[in-house]
Amino acid sequence: MRITISGGLLLDPSSGRESTSDLHLADGLIAAVGAAPAGFVPDRSIDARGLAVCPGLVDLAVRFREPGFEHRASLESELAAAAAGGITAVCCPPDMDPPLDEPGLVEMLARRAQAIGLARVLPLGALTAGLRGERLAELAELASAGCVGFSQGDRSLGDHAVMLRAMQYAATFGLSVWLRPQDGALARLGVAHEGMISTRLGLPGIPALAETLAVSALLLMSKETGARLHLCRLSSADSVAMIRQAKASGVSVTCDVSAAHIHLSEIDIGYFDSNCRLSPPLRAQRDRDALLAGLADGTIDAVCSDHCPVDEDGKTVPFAEAEPGATGLETLLPLTIMRSQPTSLSKLLSVVTVGPARILGLPVPRMEPGARADVCIFDPDHWWRVDAAVLLSKGKNTPFAGTEVRGQVRYCLVAGSVVFER
Repeated sequence: MRITISGGLLLDPSSGRESTSDLHLADGLIAAVGAAPAGFVPDRSIDARGLAVCPGLVDLAVRFREPGFEHRASLESELAAAAAGGITAVCCPPDMDPPLDEPGLVEMLARRAQAIGLARVLPLGALTAGLRGERLAELAELASAGCVGFSQGDRSLGDHAVMLRAMQYAATFGLSVWLRPQDGALARLGVAHEGMISTRLGLPGIPALAETLAVSALLLMSKETGARLHLCRLSSADSVAMIRQAKASGVSVTCDVSAAHIHLSEIDIGYFDSNCRLSPPLRAQRDRDALLAGLADGTIDAVCSDHCPVDEDGKTVPFAEAEPGATGLETLLPLTIMRSQPTSLSKLLSVVTVGPARILGLPVPRMEPGARADVCIFDPDHWWRVDAAVLLSKGKNTPFAGTEVRGQVRYCLVAGSVVFER
C-alpha cells in the first residue's frame, strides 16, 4: 500500500521540527518527505490540510482485561480504542488472570494482537512467579518470548531481599524493572489521598509517604545494582524531587505519570465521584504542579493513559467500595497537548512518542525516510466534549466525561495501513 498524506503540519518530536509538507508512505515505511520519490504513484491520498501529522503515540500502561476479565473489555475493543486515540504501540502490565509469568502466555498474547492487526502490543512479564512476590519468574525465558520489561503490576513487593535479587538478576542480563512505587502497608486501607479532602469526606487516606518511601528504597537498590529501573505513574511532588536528584547523580532511572494526574487533584473527587477513584490517588494541587514541572524539565520521561477499564458494577457503588481505574486511551492525546505550559506541539508530544519509545528500547519515532510508518493525523484545534457512551473502549468510566478537550484524531496508521479514520 502506497499512501500520500498531503499538506499537513508535520511534527517531529525527536527534533522539534515543524513544517507543512507532504508525507509519502510505502511498504510500511516513510518513503519520502516533501517531493514524492521518482515513479511513486499512491494507492490512496489523504488530504491533511489544516491537520497535524505526527508519529503514532506509544502508551506505557494499558490493561486489556483479558485474559481473566473479558466481561469488562477485550483485546479487540481496547486495541480499537487505542487506534481511535492515535496510539500505535501499547505496553501492558502482567497483572492479568493468570499473570504473564509463562512464555506460552506471552506468545499467545502476541499472536492474538498480531491477528487483530491494530496497535502493536508490548507485554511486561511478571517479575515474580504468580506475582506473589516470593521467587523470581523465569525472566530470561519471558524476555525471549517478547517481554520488554518486568513488573509486579500494581502489586507491592514488600520483600526487599526478593527485590534486590531481582535487580541484581536484571542488571546481569540487561533487563529493565518496572515498578509502581507504593508501600503496601501504608496504602493498604486507603482509598484517597491523605489530606484535606479525605479528612472532610471521612475517607481513609493513602499518604504520599507510601509512594516516596518506596521510591527511596528502589532508587537505592538501582544505584547499588546498576539495574535499569522504570518507576510507573508517579503522583507526588517529593517523588519528582527525589528522581530529579537521582538522575543528576547518575542512577539509571526513568519514570512516567498518567494523563489524569497532570490535570486533576484531590479536589476533583468532589462529593464522592467514583470515576476519580484512581490508583495512585489524585493528590494535592502542589503535587500536580510538581508533576507538570517534572515534565517541563525532563525529570518525567513519559505520559501514559493508565488505561484501566472498570465495568458499571465496579463504579456504581460508594466511593470507598469502588474499584480504582479509568478508561484513558481516547483522551491521552488531548490531555497531553492541553498541558499548561506554553510550548510547541512537537515538544508536548515528545512525552507520548519519543520518551516512551526510548524507555521501551524502540527506535525513536521520526518523521523522516526509512522510519516505520506509524502515523497519527489529528486536528489540533478541534474542541470536543468527552462522551463516555461513544468511546470505543468497553470501559465507559472516565473522570473527564462531559469535559471539553482540544485535539481530535482523524486518522491512525500502523506500518503504513489505515487502521482508524473518522
